[in-house]
Amino acid sequence: MPTTPAALAQLPVRHLGVSDLLACADLSENRGWPREEHKWGFLLTVGTGYGIDDPAGDGLLACAVVTSYGPELSAIGMVLVAERYARQGVGRRLMRHVLAEAGDTPLTLHATPNGQPLYEELGFTRTGRAEMVRGRFTSTTPAPAVPVRPATAEDLPAILRLDHEVFGLDRTPLVTRLPAFADHLRVAEEDGEITGFAAAWPNMDTHVVGPLIARDPGTAQALIASLAAASDRPLRTDIDVRHTALLSWAKENGLDPIASNAVMVRSLPDLPGDWSRRFAPLTVAAG
Repeated sequence: MPTTPAALAQLPVRHLGVSDLLACADLSENRGWPREEHKWGFLLTVGTGYGIDDPAGDGLLACAVVTSYGPELSAIGMVLVAERYARQGVGRRLMRHVLAEAGDTPLTLHATPNGQPLYEELGFTRTGRAEMVRGRFTSTTPAPAVPVRPATAEDLPAILRLDHEVFGLDRTPLVTRLPAFADHLRVAEEDGEITGFAAAWPNMDTHVVGPLIARDPGTAQALIASLAAASDRPLRTDIDVRHTALLSWAKENGLDPIASNAVMVRSLPDLPGDWSRRFAPLTVAAG
């Protein structure tokens, strides 16, 4: 079994598929993360997984997932290294492989404080920050009276158009899977026009709100309130810190900050699209 960084650097990186879901969940658990099997299944379906098998036996030594939005952008997420192999250059070796596979494609990721120095070393720069909040939604401060309703199949073309406009790139493979992936999908509609949409998808004992796209903060609040009313779980979401009004409102309604991650990019100055209408990602692992 390799025991030195030099030997570990020779281990092959392979593509992961849905059949590796449990091994990925095991690695999450090894690092003290939730298993998140529902999210892993989604990411390994819409993205490309990369992994290094543990030479000591079954399972993975390290993994990452890349979600492609074409030649203009890919998102990197779920970068994990098993505890027994931490701080031995494995994460750097895996990331260099992912970067080589990406070639000239610009990249983005959400970095924890521990991971940010490595990503800076690899050419990523910080362009923003997202605050993760979690808790039982209390409705202490009501949302504006913006009309919100459950999405229907007939809404999908309008949702796709709005998402493309706001995100800046085509996310059809992800967005079309939302009805099956999420427990609740809501749209805001005024004067016959869809002005926002949001999903709540199950993740362990919570519902994660994302993506959250809306015309303004009031519409974003109405979407969150509607999803909260439909859920019997605590909510969790990752809000762009530039949306101070939405963050303050969420905290007034019982969602407490639990983490803060840097939004980083490589080979482009900033993310495409309209940040003023992009309040929260589908997941920090995929954008």
